Amino acid sequence: MNTLNVCVLGPTRYRDGLALMDALVAARASGETGDWLLYPDHEPVLTVGRNPSDGNVVADAAALARAGVEVVEVPRGGDVTWHGPGQLVGYPVVALDRVGRDLHRWLRLLEDALISALARYELHGVRVPGRTGVWLSENDKIASIGVAVRRWVGYHGFALNVTNSLEHFSLIRPCGFDDIRMTSVAEQLGERAPALTQMRAAVTSELVTRLGFDGFTEVRAAAVWALAGIARPADTSKQERAGEGPGLTG
Repeated sequence: MNTLNVCVLGPTRYRDGLALMDALVAARASGETGDWLLYPDHEPVLTVGRNPSDGNVVADAAALARAGVEVVEVPRGGDVTWHGPGQLVGYPVVALDRVGRDLHRWLRLLEDALISALARYELHGVRVPGRTGVWLSENDKIASIGVAVRRWVGYHGFALNVTNSLEHFSLIRPCGFDDIRMTSVAEQLGERAPALTQMRAAVTSELVTRLGFDGFTEVRAAAVWALAGIARPADTSKQERAGEGPGLTG
């Protein structure tokens, strides 16, 4: 069956999301499951990739604690970024045979999907030479991308700023650059901005098309945790969710 399994996980601690990805990567590599697209809603967290530079976390430990922001080192490319409520975080766990086992092609495909999803709402996303992600200008960044590969299965993914607050980006030098200004769909469009559920549906549609699937299957969160052999973590979220319901449509 040539379909992408899509799961809206709801509130998910970052470390729990990592464990789930690891289990699905192993299952996909061994042929025990198909391809997946996971959508977690993370509490505020800074993630640091494999290629960090000193000084890119500007805030000290006390400031991070006051802000309720955890710092987690992760096995993906890139430097430091932020995840939190209102941001569309997507983790495609996909066999890279679909892109000829070409990591650069995989990165460009993820960028293209986000650019096309933004275009549905009259936002002109672009690439900036030498910098991964999606931008609205040479200095205004709206989406970050960081991927990893194990046994030719791609994982980790993208973070598109939709309705999230941008204040926590002041805690870091986003992606290790001083001249970046992070922006969001809501900041750009104001009252015309789509809900998080609408952007999720748009991005899912673009990824399904570009990866050559015939469609997608929505899978309940409980089912994916069970498949991974992990007890579903309790919802420890202390913040109101910025999304509007669990589904992909809206």
